[in-house]
Amino acid sequence: MTPKKKPIIKINEEPTVGRVISRPIDEEVKSSYLDYAMSVIVSRALPDVRDGLKPVHRRILYTMWKMGLKSNVKYRKSATVIGEVLGKYHPHGDVAVYDALVRMAQDFSLRYPLVDGQGNFGSIDGDAAAAYRYTEAKLAAIAEEMLIDIEKEVVQFVPNYDGTLSEPLVLPSKLPNLLLNGALGIAVGMATNIPPHNLKDLSQAIVHLIDHPDSDVDDLTEILKGPDFPTGALIFNPNQIKEAYTLGKGPIVMRAKAEIVEASAGNFQIVVTEIPFQVNKSTLIERIADLVKDKKIEDIRDLRDESDREGIRIVIELKRHTYPQKVLNQLFKLTDLQTTFHVNMVALLDGIQPRLLDLKSILEEFVKHRQVVIKRRTEYDLARTRERIHILKGLKIAVDHIEEIIRLIKKAKDRDDANASLRKKYNLSEIQANAILDMRLHQLANLERMKIENELKEKLKIEKELMSILEQPKKILQMIKADLQSLIDTYGEPRRTQIVTQSIDDFKQEDLIPNDPTLILTTQDGYIKRLAPSSFKTQIRGGKGVVGVEAKEEDAVEHLISATTHTDLLFFTTTGRVFQIKAYDVPESARAAKGRALVNFLELSDQENVSAILPLGKESGAKFLTMVTANGIIKKTEISEFENVRRSGLIAIKLKDNDALKWVKLTSGQDEIILVTAHGQAIRFSEKNLRSMGRSAAGVRGLRLSKGDFVVGMDVLEASKIKTGQVKLLVVMENGFGKMSEVKDYRLQQRGGGGIKTAKITDRTGGLVAALVIDEKGLPEHATGDLLVVSKTGQIIRLPLKTIKTASRATQGVKLMRFKDEKDKVASVTLI
Repeated sequence: MTPKKKPIIKINEEPTVGRVISRPIDEEVKSSYLDYAMSVIVSRALPDVRDGLKPVHRRILYTMWKMGLKSNVKYRKSATVIGEVLGKYHPHGDVAVYDALVRMAQDFSLRYPLVDGQGNFGSIDGDAAAAYRYTEAKLAAIAEEMLIDIEKEVVQFVPNYDGTLSEPLVLPSKLPNLLLNGALGIAVGMATNIPPHNLKDLSQAIVHLIDHPDSDVDDLTEILKGPDFPTGALIFNPNQIKEAYTLGKGPIVMRAKAEIVEASAGNFQIVVTEIPFQVNKSTLIERIADLVKDKKIEDIRDLRDESDREGIRIVIELKRHTYPQKVLNQLFKLTDLQTTFHVNMVALLDGIQPRLLDLKSILEEFVKHRQVVIKRRTEYDLARTRERIHILKGLKIAVDHIEEIIRLIKKAKDRDDANASLRKKYNLSEIQANAILDMRLHQLANLERMKIENELKEKLKIEKELMSILEQPKKILQMIKADLQSLIDTYGEPRRTQIVTQSIDDFKQEDLIPNDPTLILTTQDGYIKRLAPSSFKTQIRGGKGVVGVEAKEEDAVEHLISATTHTDLLFFTTTGRVFQIKAYDVPESARAAKGRALVNFLELSDQENVSAILPLGKESGAKFLTMVTANGIIKKTEISEFENVRRSGLIAIKLKDNDALKWVKLTSGQDEIILVTAHGQAIRFSEKNLRSMGRSAAGVRGLRLSKGDFVVGMDVLEASKIKTGQVKLLVVMENGFGKMSEVKDYRLQQRGGGGIKTAKITDRTGGLVAALVIDEKGLPEHATGDLLVVSKTGQIIRLPLKTIKTASRATQGVKLMRFKDEKDKVASVTLI
């Protein structure tokens, strides 16, 4: 016998107790899962776009407000707050509520903390907060700006979980909190990760949007340039940031603020003072230690955490004979000193609809919210004002007819009878009649009567103003702007996070940097700085000059190069290697500043010094780089072999023992070359005598040296100018003497000879330190006609070349510079 089938009740029929609804399991699972997912999204994981808060945070702040825990009162135990939140609004675990409260009190988690905590609220090392029975809390002053006017029915309230109380669905929030403090949340099938921003930048962007509603993200990012993390550090690439703001999602690269410093001679440290947002400092240090232990980074000698209440300071001691910049790059690659913040700006619209929003949409939603809040607040104030006006009008009638009203009340049987009589005779409302009956005798005095009349006039004026606000939406926008300006004035702070205008892969935005003339100065101890040529005014010959660098004891100026900020600088070292950076990568410094260590820019070894700096501009006709060593070895190599100089450098010349690369010049292949020695010898020969060689070649002899002599100068000459007598050779001696001689006085010789005398060397003049070729006008194409002479202690004098005497080859010249220190000597010269 076939069993009788049970009836299937359709899902849309109203079920009754005891009846079973049959439904396919896939539909039931799908429906239940969606209900669960939406519950997580709306009630737990995602913030509201209007106030930037999740329900738990909103309930904590509202509870503290209702408890009277404002910024100007005493702290209360966190346990009290947690108990109130759990008992009245948030029936979940106490740990979850306390964790949310703790995060709102941490200055390394929120850019502008909303809770003012007292006690142990955790640390950036990942230490947990003390139990809530030990800590105390109250609202931060800035959090009160999110709750002001909430009693004026400006937001919607709903019953709490048991229907005994009501709670706000959103806070009024003068603060644009979603972008101000950011948000992090993982829901079902979606997540949000919004970075914090600077209050001043954010408020100014909103004001700009109010004034220019058609602005796009490009316009807004001119004001709001990027996130501002509570831990500071650096972020890179404005284009990438702008893309994240436009799409609502995208990566932003963060890097720790780290500097290479020289602790003592040859000993370098990497000092980290700011770390990326959400990086655990203790875990970061452990990671670095593990890399050293596993020998993935071998150049670290010691690691210390010197952080205190003043801020973060991680000191990484490096071994001698290492490349500090190379170690720092390894740390960026292998540790959280460099991380990526993945922006994903998902928030709830109207408290129920999750959506991926761009920057403009978030700001527009905040402005709309504030418009609604101000409108509802104005309507509330208007209603209360009209209620008071209504009563005041009744009181005015009473004081105007007080004698009659007193008689009327005396004749009445009781209050109800008096109320009815007043309403009938004077056409009053019940509220007005009750107000008259509640009047005290002292209000019959003349002064009190005037107060009623004045208050009525004031309330009528307020009513008119409130009505004008409701009738003119532009006034509401002006009030929003005024509120934002008030926030800036009260809570505005400078940015903590620096935005670097280049991508992390060294992409340079040269269009944003003016291509101005500049000077690059380096010292013998490996410091470099960039100076404006205007730092040095022209002086007469024989002057003392000005201080050009605050050199360390026993340090001395070595190179002074004239270039422009966009120039590619090739740095050639004494070991024959070459590095390349842009001139603007060198920070511009004050004239007397020491500068930055070269190891911050170049991966130099301990025994390696920069011996030549070549501004690689767009000179016409230049095909080769011609190099000369201290021992007179010369070599030329095609420029094309130096087009792609790696960050770790390239081999430029193979050197023999006890030799060092000293000079590098651009040549055309048809030029002439002149070499000058410390003992006053000079040789001039044709570049055609020098064949082109590869980078790894050692070169050939350029000049035969006497015992103890060495090359001090090398320059390039254009053969066509020599025949016309245009070109001169300028030589400068270590005791400040100098002169110019006609180059045509130096006969053309074969490469490798001993040369001829170019200056008379005496104890008074000292040996030659520099030699430069100039034309008869005193300036090559890139020069301005002035000579800068730099002493070893940092004195610098700027001289017009026309003031330097032209003399024959074998003379000692004239005094160019006097020294403040008798033991000082000329270190370097350059044309500008």
